[in-house]
Amino acid sequence: MITQQHRLGSGFGPHSTADDVLTGTDLTGATALVTGGYSGLGLAAVRALARAGARVIVPARRTAAAEDALAGVGGTEVHPLDLADLDSVRDLARRLRGRRIDIAITNAGVMACPETRVGPGWEMHLAVNHLGHFALVNLLRPQFSAGARVVSVSSSGHFLSGIRWDDIHFRTGYDRWLAYAQAKTANALFAVHLDRLGAADGLHAFAVHPGSILTPLQRHVPREEWRKLGWVGPDGRPAEGFKTPEQGAATAVWAATSPLLAGHGGAYCQDCDVAQPADSDDMLVGGVKPWAVDPGAAARLWELSADLTGTGA
Repeated sequence: MITQQHRLGSGFGPHSTADDVLTGTDLTGATALVTGGYSGLGLAAVRALARAGARVIVPARRTAAAEDALAGVGGTEVHPLDLADLDSVRDLARRLRGRRIDIAITNAGVMACPETRVGPGWEMHLAVNHLGHFALVNLLRPQFSAGARVVSVSSSGHFLSGIRWDDIHFRTGYDRWLAYAQAKTANALFAVHLDRLGAADGLHAFAVHPGSILTPLQRHVPREEWRKLGWVGPDGRPAEGFKTPEQGAATAVWAATSPLLAGHGGAYCQDCDVAQPADSDDMLVGGVKPWAVDPGAAARLWELSADLTGTGA
């Protein structure tokens, strides 16, 4: 059965910020984990969660940069993590052993990078955006509290590709945008199946499209390509419809905390609400394509990911 996608009427929208959706929410005593939480929308999410009272764990590949970015943000702690290295993922899980986790936002990622192989020859986008997070969440699953939520940061980039089952690591021809797109579909499918497996224990998962935001995520895309893609205008400013990092973080934070989502586990969200099925190919409009919420594909990807990472079986 395809996940039901219909708006709930949250009262928030594309211009809402992470602080807006947390107004009146007290997270004192809660522990959140946010990968990539030291730049862009991840940093905006960490700041909002910390202001609401949460203790926020920020795993980081560049720990010195993370500590600098989080200086003055109370209630945060930085731990080393390289999502492209499963040994590093296991090391973090060992360091966090025994810590209760109430919220996990798997936000870190790469976009449109040059062809890169990591580990046993895995394609970089799939390895970092999906497999590293898959392993981390599964290693930490025994520590999630009853009612915990995992938020997987996907993207309307998933419009460009489902899972390439016959060549998931692009061994027969690399395309940086299709590699990114496949990884974003994987992020959405991860939430679908994690929610099915975790529901009995009170663990729920959601995928989110944060919207179009210019952050360090686009570091591999040349500036002249930004203009060709319509991301910026002639003056170099973000195009109409683009969000600030604080607005981009709002949907992930909303999905991690909103009581409205009770009973809607596995849903794909955008603009601080459950997304509608995509009725066009306009990624700025968004919505969700059926291949990103297909439970059969989600179960198949889970089995493949468990085999590749040795976790989640």
